[in-house]
Amino acid sequence: MTIVTSADPGLGELLEKQQRQFRSQRSSTGAQRRKRIQCVIDMLVARTDEIVDAIDADFGGRHPGYSTTNDVLGSLSALKYARDRLEEWMRPQQRTPFSPYDQLGATASVHYQPKGSVAIIGTWNAPVFTLLSPLAGVLAAGNRAVLKPSEVVPHTSRALADAAVEFLDPADIAVVTGGPDVAKALTSLPFDHIVFTGGEAAGRSVMANAALNLVPVTLELGGKSPVIVGRSADIATAAYRIAVGKATNSGQLCVGPDTVYVPAEALEPFLDAVSATYRELFPTIAGNPDVTAIVDDRHVARIDGYVRQAQELGARVVVAPDEPGTTDERRRPLRIVVDPPESAAVSQEEIFGPVMVVRAYDDLGQVLGAINSGRKPLALYWFGQDDDERRIVLECTTSGGVTINDIAMHPGMLDAPFGGIGSSGMGHYNGREGFLEFSHTRTVFVSPDCDPRREWGMLPPYADGYRAGMSAQVTP
Repeated sequence: MTIVTSADPGLGELLEKQQRQFRSQRSSTGAQRRKRIQCVIDMLVARTDEIVDAIDADFGGRHPGYSTTNDVLGSLSALKYARDRLEEWMRPQQRTPFSPYDQLGATASVHYQPKGSVAIIGTWNAPVFTLLSPLAGVLAAGNRAVLKPSEVVPHTSRALADAAVEFLDPADIAVVTGGPDVAKALTSLPFDHIVFTGGEAAGRSVMANAALNLVPVTLELGGKSPVIVGRSADIATAAYRIAVGKATNSGQLCVGPDTVYVPAEALEPFLDAVSATYRELFPTIAGNPDVTAIVDDRHVARIDGYVRQAQELGARVVVAPDEPGTTDERRRPLRIVVDPPESAAVSQEEIFGPVMVVRAYDDLGQVLGAINSGRKPLALYWFGQDDDERRIVLECTTSGGVTINDIAMHPGMLDAPFGGIGSSGMGHYNGREGFLEFSHTRTVFVSPDCDPRREWGMLPPYADGYRAGMSAQVTP
């Protein structure tokens, strides 16, 4: 186990160690891959309490039940799903050779080959899940991995690094710690793939560094995930589920609801219902252990600044629960910013906290135009019962994924890909698609004994009618 800090140049040595190990065992069996995944599972099971307590310490208040559900059980589900299916995924797929080779005994197949060593850089909001969920696909594909937790959560980083010392072979799976300098050094090395979860600006930096060595990347970058409440929606149900989605991790969720579009005539009932739900979930904010704190003072200042600027620009802000004395710690109530100007930071930047923009609309086309004029989001949500409207929303928008009549359910699908598009990311993990993402898909063609090219006059010296014969095959 190697722990790398800014003063330790051992990253290159660690990568070389993993690549040597990979070269010596290039073709790993299903049993070997399952064993590596099981080591991670055993580590997580044995160190759950330490990891959950570390996350609580880093946030300055995050309920252990939520951390266990999201980071521990979410990671275990992904790891077990891959462990139990990897041999099925590994099987070569038979393909049909082009005619007439298929009639002459040729065969063709697609094989899934490990890439080598993969760097995985996690984020602070789901500090274990964003490392171990992609790791499931990385290990199922037969790769080695170097994991770097976020420096924003130092207690969690240390807990993972300490656990790795006991349970993991660094030649297979290593944990490194450190700040942005370590992340830059890591992404500048010739890994065989890099996975990064975080913000768009950092994602651009990762991609630029990886380009130096032509390393492929998987980026999960978030964005301003919109919610459309259709006129056919039950307002009370939609408001409840949106409020629960925003309450999750105090809005510090890459697929959290950011901007909600509500029919103008339903605006006030919607605001009342969201506020009532939030008050039901959190009767008080200050000192309430059920409320996840904002991770650090920098993010508190950022989020409070968004709300303050919007108010200065004339936007209405609804607070739930509206109680005094909530500014002396990092816990915050929900603040709903109603119809802020487009120039406001809260309208432009990913909020990533307990603040939500709500905009009234008269026409669905107006909403679709607003969504499509912005950056492609990681998630999109629609509430309603009108099948025609649902079809229009799905056909006329682009996003990494979609949940209908709920919030943030699609990323939990183990048998479906999760990832972004455009500015919200590229590539995906989860299930078989994750296995494919971290595999080299290799075509193998076995030629027949008989070569028809000579018989057809396709080899020099060319027959007189070669061109005419080929031209006859040019058909629409």
